[in-house]
Order: sequence, then structure tokens, then C-alpha cells
Amino acid sequence: MSDRRKFVLDEAKMPTAWYNVQADLPEPLAPPLGPDGNPIGPEMLAPLFPMDLIMQEVSQERYIDIPGAVIDVLRSYRPSPVIRAEQLERDLGLPAGVKIYYKYEGVSPAGSHKPNTAIAQAYYNKQAGIKKLTTETGAGQWGSALSIAGALYGLEVEVFMVKVSYDQKPYRRFLMETYGASVHASPTNLTDAGRHILERDPESPGSLGIAISEAVEAAVKDENAHYALGSVLNHVCLHQTIIGEEAILQMEMAGDEPDVVVACVGGGSNFAGIAFPYFKRRLDGKSSTRLLAVEPKACPTLTAGEYRYDLGDEAGMTPQMKMYTLGHEFVPAGIHAGGLRYHGDSPLVSALVASGDIEATAVNQVECFQAAVQFARAEGILPAPESSHAIRAAIDEALAAKEAGEDKTVLFCLSGHGHFDLSAYEAYNSGNLEDFDYAATPNLCADDV
Repeated sequence: MSDRRKFVLDEAKMPTAWYNVQADLPEPLAPPLGPDGNPIGPEMLAPLFPMDLIMQEVSQERYIDIPGAVIDVLRSYRPSPVIRAEQLERDLGLPAGVKIYYKYEGVSPAGSHKPNTAIAQAYYNKQAGIKKLTTETGAGQWGSALSIAGALYGLEVEVFMVKVSYDQKPYRRFLMETYGASVHASPTNLTDAGRHILERDPESPGSLGIAISEAVEAAVKDENAHYALGSVLNHVCLHQTIIGEEAILQMEMAGDEPDVVVACVGGGSNFAGIAFPYFKRRLDGKSSTRLLAVEPKACPTLTAGEYRYDLGDEAGMTPQMKMYTLGHEFVPAGIHAGGLRYHGDSPLVSALVASGDIEATAVNQVECFQAAVQFARAEGILPAPESSHAIRAAIDEALAAKEAGEDKTVLFCLSGHGHFDLSAYEAYNSGNLEDFDYAATPNLCADDV
């Protein structure tokens, strides 16, 4: 066992291919469906995505090479470090056999894992001759990442930001605008989808489903534009697997194998990024690692949703996908983990939860912030509210092992820093942060469709 605390790969050892979990699913993924209920082909996605991304969406190749031009940009902040949380371990009073590591994605220019796919998507769209990208964003991490990628590749970027996060996190908006993006509080009066929502509820806090509808509509109406999504879709999860591919090499450097890999889940890309390569490692007989997805109790898609076909957006502009869902009209409470306020989950993550290959749990907002503050004071890094869910579960796993007298190695993905989320920490520090439990507010969930 190494006595080092931080494990950083040399640039030359950075993975040069993405792992495609579709090649190893227990059953083939259920196809997306069009408005008529029939499976759709690649041509139906052409108005929204370049063909390279569409082919990645349906590919069954186990590994897909990362373009050299994308690797060159990724190397500006990758490989990201794996760090053993020794100070947190001491704070928790853990015995020598219980260890916590974290893969820190907050080192990127956007402060989160999101540039891993934003850079790739901007590259492929630029190659296809696209001039503009439209997108949605919850807490602003994805919008920030795409704004940066758009600036790097000379693409115009238009962002529909969920209104509650637009109001809670103004500095995310300022960051996006500094990189040249235009940012709107969704729902807006700029689209038919937004106007429809505002007619029903002029004070709507917005949701990712609504913002997706607006961004898709804006792209479809502009022949020079495409739509970019920051989570959920297969190609997005694919691009994030560089996280787990690096982590496997770094844990080998540490001389440890995780017993459980933990990450927060909203749409699923951050979780897929670290978990899917470990799923493959488990298939290869090299590990028995448990894979644990952690979501908010205010939006518990995997733990309280139904596994069925549903739309990806509120207005019905996207194909139907088979996934765990709370219903595409569901509007979550305004928790500070805006990136986890999505009604559905990645079809890939959902399929592996349904098959029993991935575990899922839900936690409350206040206990997550308690864990985040404890982590920050021990490790010196302020976590994003989304990442605090993984920290909460990682601490709980470690404490359970301590109580049981068992050895356990926990690896979690610290998906981003919380430097733009200080209003959330102020609410927690002042005792004004509230819990919102989906089970206690069933009226927020739309009827089944």
C-alpha cells in the first residue's frame, strides 16, 4: 500500500478511448420512440445533433477513440487527481482498514466534470459546420462548460437556465456571459414551450424538463444551430467515462481496489463516468466493486420513479426513452442541488439499476450539507451541492464499516467545487436550509402519461 495521498497520472498515460457500456449490457437497450410510438432511426436526430454524436448514441463498439484534437484540449486540466481523504478519515475516527478516496473533477475550467463532454460535443459540431449551440442548465455547471467550449471553438451558445437556479446562482450566469453565452431564466417568453408554461403558472420556478423543451425548440427553428445536452444521453455518458478509466489506473497506483464506488446522480453522466468503467472491471473478474448512485429525496427518480417510457422534456419535443422517471411534467422543489432536479435518468444507468447491477439511494438536503461542511473543513475543498450527496453516502458507507468492524475502501466522485454556491452554504450555516421529501409532496408529481 502506497503512503502517498494524491495520485496523479502523467499526461502520457491519460486514456485515449471512451468506454461504451452498451457493448456489455445484460440486455440490449430499449430503443427511443417517436411520436407514433415506433422506434426512431438516426435521421430523426439529425436536426439536433451532428452525425458523429448520433453514431456514438447507437454504437455497440466497446471502445471509441477520442479524437486527438479533443485530447489536446482535455489535457489542459486532465488527468484529474485521485486523493485519499486522510484528514476526513481521521475526523471520522476510522480504523486503518476503512479508507476513503475521491476523484476530484473540480479542477476543470468550469469547476466540474461537465467539460469532458462539452469539449467533445463542441468539437463534433464545429466539424459539422454548425454555428450555434442551444442548451439548458440546472445549477449552471453544464451551461458554464458549454459556454467555455463554445468560446474555444468559436460557436455561439444560448443557455436556458432553470429559473430557480438563475435566481439562486447569479455568478454562474455571469461566468457564462463572460465566455460569450446568452443566458435566459427558463421558462421564458422566447419560445412556445416557455410561453405555454408561463400562461399556466406565471411564477413557475422552472425545471430541467421545461428548459430542455425551450432549448430544443430554439435549435429546431434555427438551421445553423444544434442542441447540446449535458447529461442523460448515451454519448454524454460515453464522454464522461474518461473519469473512471483514469480512476482505475490511479487506484492501482494507490495499491487499493474500491469495495464501493459512489457518485451523485441527476441525469446520470457524472455517475456513469466513474461507475461504467468499474462495471466493466467487475465483468472482467478484476473487482467486486459495488456501484452506488445517490440522489436527492426531493427528486428520487431511481428510488421512487417508474421504469418505463417517458419524454425527456416537458413539452414533448424529445423522443420517448425507457428510463426511471417521475413523469416529464414533474417540477421538483427548489433544492440547491440544481443539477439533480431532473425527472428522469439516463437510459443506460436506468437499465443497470433495473438489472440489479447498480444500487441507488436517496438522501435529504440538510444531511448532505452537513457532510459537505465536514468534508470542506477536513479536506479544504468546498463541494458543489450535487457532490455533497456522494460525500454523504461515502461517509455513511465508511461509518457502517467501522460499526461492523469490517475493512472497506470507498471511492467517490467529487464532481465539482461549490465556489458559486455560497448562498446555499449561507442558508445551511444560518439554519435556514430546508428538506423537501418527494414522498411528502406527491401533489408535485404529474399524472402518468
